Amino acid sequence: MSRISTDIAVIGGGVIGLAIALRLRADGREVVVIEPNEPGSGASYGNAGTIADYAVIPVGTPAVLRNLPSLLLNARSPLSIRASALPTLFPWLARFAYESLPHRFRENTRRIAELVSDASAAWEEFAAEIGASDLLSAKGCLYLYETPKAFKAAATDIDLRRFHGVGQELLSADEVHRLEPRLPPFEGGGLFFPGALNLSDPGEAMHRLTATVRWAGVQFVKASAQTIAREANGIRIIAGPFDIRAQTAIISAGAHSQRLAAQIDDPVSLDTERGYHIEFDMTHPPIERPVCPTALGFYLCPMRGRLRVAGLVELGGLGVPANQRLLAALVENSRRVFPDLGEPSRTWLGFRPSMPNSVPVIRPSRGGRDVILAFGHGHIGLTLAPRTARLVSAILDA
Repeated sequence: MSRISTDIAVIGGGVIGLAIALRLRADGREVVVIEPNEPGSGASYGNAGTIADYAVIPVGTPAVLRNLPSLLLNARSPLSIRASALPTLFPWLARFAYESLPHRFRENTRRIAELVSDASAAWEEFAAEIGASDLLSAKGCLYLYETPKAFKAAATDIDLRRFHGVGQELLSADEVHRLEPRLPPFEGGGLFFPGALNLSDPGEAMHRLTATVRWAGVQFVKASAQTIAREANGIRIIAGPFDIRAQTAIISAGAHSQRLAAQIDDPVSLDTERGYHIEFDMTHPPIERPVCPTALGFYLCPMRGRLRVAGLVELGGLGVPANQRLLAALVENSRRVFPDLGEPSRTWLGFRPSMPNSVPVIRPSRGGRDVILAFGHGHIGLTLAPRTARLVSAILDA
C-alpha cells in the first residue's frame, strides 16, 4: 500500500472540493485531492450552468408539503421518488416534511439567502482566477409563468425574494418576448433575474478549474475513499491502494459524503437527488439566457454548440439505472416549448447531495476541526463553490 502524507486531504474532486483545494493552496497549505473519477465531472458538469444568486427558496416549502404525496408518486413530476427506495428514504422524507413547515421554511430561506448573496461577484472573481471569464454570460435568468393565474400565484415567492434582497423584475408576456423572441406565445408573465450569471460550458469550466488546481501544486489521488478515522497523529484515509495521512480532512464527496461522515461519528441526514439532462446539438440555441418554464420544472440552457435541458429530480439512490420515463418527459416537455427539436444528441444522469432543508453542511465535524464537512449543496453547488471555499478557509484559520 502506498503511503501519502499531507497537511490537508480533500475527499471529493467536484466543483466544491476543487474550489476548496485551490483556496487552501493559496493559503499556503499542502493539499491532496482524493477523487476516483475525472475531477469536475458528475453534477459539477451536468448542471444547468446557472450562478443562481436568486435561488433562496428551499425545495421544501409549505406548498410542497401540502402536495407531497401527489408530487412524489407522480413519476413525471418535477420531484418524484422510486417506489422501491421509499423504505430507505423514509427518515429523510420525514425530516424533509418537518423542514417544510412554515417556521422552518422561513429559517432555511434566510440561511440560503445569506449564502448566495454574493454569488455572482464571487464567481466573477473565481472565473478570472481559473481563466474562465470568457465562459461567463451576464444576461440573467428568466422564469416563465404560462397563465395570469400562475403568475399571480407566484407573488408570495416573489415577495420573499424581494425581502431577502434578490434583484428581480416582473415582465409582461410582451416584455418576455422582447427578451426572447423565439419563445412561443403565452398569456402569463415572466420573472427576470438580472444579476444571475451562467456558464456557456460547465464542462470546460471544470477542465480549466482542474488545470488551475494542478498548476497550483495540488496532488491528485485517483481512488475512492473507503474509510476515514482519527488516529493519534492525525487523520487516516484508506483510498484504494493508498494510505493517506493528513492533519486535516475535508469531506466534500457530494452524494457519497454521508458514509464518510458517519465513520467519524457525525451522522448527517443526506440523501441523493438523481438529476437528469438532455442536450440538442445546434450552432445557435434559440434562447439567449437560461429559461425556466416553472410549470414544467426544468431549465432550457443555451450552451456552446448546444441546448441543454436540465431538471426533474428523482429520489432513488445511487445504484439504479436512469429512469427512461423521466428522460422521455424532458424530451416531451422541451418540445412543448420548441416543437421543432429533434431527437436528443445525448442524455445524462448525475447525483446531487441533498439535505432535507436544502441548506448545505459547511462546518467542523462534531469531533473537532481536524475534519471539516462541506457537502449537501443540492442545486446550488456550482453557485456556492467559491463561497464554500472561503468558509472552509476561515474555519481552518479560526
